[in-house]
Amino acid sequence: MADRQQTGSNRNEQYFAAQPSSSDTRRHLTVNLVGRPTTVEVSNGVFSSSRLDLGTSVLLRHTPEPPTQGNFLDLGCGWGPIALRMAFLRPQATIWAIDSNERALELTRHNAKLNAITNIEAVSADHLPDGLTFDLIWSNPPIRIGKEALHQLLMTYLPRLTDGGAAYLVVQRNLGSDSLITWLQAQLPQNWTVSKYASSKGYRVIEVLHP
Repeated sequence: MADRQQTGSNRNEQYFAAQPSSSDTRRHLTVNLVGRPTTVEVSNGVFSSSRLDLGTSVLLRHTPEPPTQGNFLDLGCGWGPIALRMAFLRPQATIWAIDSNERALELTRHNAKLNAITNIEAVSADHLPDGLTFDLIWSNPPIRIGKEALHQLLMTYLPRLTDGGAAYLVVQRNLGSDSLITWLQAQLPQNWTVSKYASSKGYRVIEVLHP
């Protein structure tokens, strides 16, 4: 199965384009996010538009139980599977889902409504409240935007973890997960912890802890 960086309905169009040029053709998809079938809508021009991506599945299977409440972030939400799982598990939390792709944000909002979820805020990055910090970050980050852009993205949001907050990132091993761990260890404060949390199906789940 293709990884986050290779999956897409149109290989000539990057899923992180702000305004996809492909037709917005909606399709229903049934996925298992919390031990039961969940119906969502997907479309062209959005990451993993035909199934639940393998990397995302690994992340959802291997992350620990989230806090009971707080501000959670789905960084690079696509059509919303990570945000939806967070919201199902913790209805008292506020789930912030961000993406550069406007169609992805619209789908995430729609899928929340479709599943009677009211605690997801799907917005572009510039609509996040100033000074907002996060108790938890889950992400299948967009490796294909390039190393420099990826590093900038991660260092924009990981430092916004609250004291005691945690982030879990899933990255394919052959696309640099281990070198990313080393890079994050060098970039974040020395009292932070960055380590491999789990491995499955060629992916690493990276844990970042703010003490």
